[in-house]
Formats: sequence, C-alpha cells, structure tokens
Amino acid sequence: MLLGACPKEACIVYEYMSNGSLEDCLKRKGGRPPLPWYVRFRITFEVAKALFFLHSQPEPIAHRDLKPGNILLDHNYVSKIGDVGIAKLVPPKNDNLSYSITLYKETVLMGTLAYMDPDYQRTGVVSCECDVYALGIVMLQLLTGRPPLGVAVFVENAIDNNRLVDILDKSAGDWPIEDAKALADLSLQCMEPRRKHRPSLEMRVLPVLERLWVNADCVASKIGCMRSSAS
Repeated sequence: MLLGACPKEACIVYEYMSNGSLEDCLKRKGGRPPLPWYVRFRITFEVAKALFFLHSQPEPIAHRDLKPGNILLDHNYVSKIGDVGIAKLVPPKNDNLSYSITLYKETVLMGTLAYMDPDYQRTGVVSCECDVYALGIVMLQLLTGRPPLGVAVFVENAIDNNRLVDILDKSAGDWPIEDAKALADLSLQCMEPRRKHRPSLEMRVLPVLERLWVNADCVASKIGCMRSSAS
C-alpha cells in the first residue's frame, strides 16, 4: 500500500513488509525460520489472485518481473506483489483469442532472465501469459527450495521417476504428497514453452490453487488448535 511521498528526498513510501521478500525467506536470510508447507500453498494462491487482478483490469496489466524477490511478506506472512516498474498495459484478447502484436512487440526484452517467458524471448510480444510462466517457476521454488534455473527439468525428472517426495523442501515439514503433486503438475503446465498451451489463470490455475489452499488451511487450523491446547 502506498502511504505517501517525499519530494525533497525524491522517494515514495510504502507500508513496511516486516518479513521481507519471499526470496529472503526461501534462503533463510538473517536466520529466518523456514516457511511451513501450508503457508507456501497460501502464498501461491495469494500471488495468483494478485496476478488475476492485474490481468482483469479494463486494460490488462502484465507485471513482467514476477519472482520471489518481488513477492513481499507482512508480519503474518501474507504476500503482496511489489516492484511494478516494468509492468505494461497489454491489449485485451480479440474474438479469435489472439493478441495484437503491432503495438506491443518489443525489441529490448525486459525482466529477469531466469523467469522470462521463452515465447516472449522468441517473439518480443508482451502478454499476460508471461506472468503465468513466471508463476510456474515460483511455485516450483516453493515446493523444492531450489533456485529457478533448471528447476523445471529437476522436478519433471523426479515426477517421471516417482521421486517427487525426495525433492520437496524438507524444511517446510511433512508435505501432503497428493497436493504437492497437484501443485507440481500445475506448475509445469504454467511453464509450457508456448503461451497458448498454458492454463487459464481464471479457469484452471486459481481453482486448483484455491482447493490446495483450503486443504492446507484446514491442516494449519488443526496445528494451531493443538499448539493452543499444549500451551
């Protein structure tokens, strides 16, 4: 939330996000505690909802630099997307579901390479699906705790060899394997090389993430009750 501005210092002031970035938390920077798996499920749902909000405006907005470093966490680990410095308005889809490439084709690519949509790299065309691709990588990082480069191949190989349980981030606790598999499968779908093959944020991604979040929230509530009883 924007709180104000200081022209004298040439700065703008936002609300303080006391738990820093998701990247800080995944790397355990400054001795941060590990994020439990049920918090990670909630974060994926919150980030997807925020992207859907941007994409659903009368003039859709593509963030174009979604990554853990730009996902900020407050004192309750509620997430918000920051750094919209290179966000761009994109044209709405027309009747044949194709994007105009006349006004929105770039010759200089923007964003962070490890999270950059390969279709955007190939064509220079900005689309909301660029954010869906980056979301897929972020979700795999939440599952595995690994850096972005090569994480998709790493997870895909583990699934093919029925070894997904072996590569989940152990610091997050005891993952529910079926839900973790559902998130991994969805993440890989979001990372399809061609944007037309990626799942719809509204019709596919959000419903799956909401279901996983509801399941996780039930477990988190039980854990909270048990801790209250113990204390």
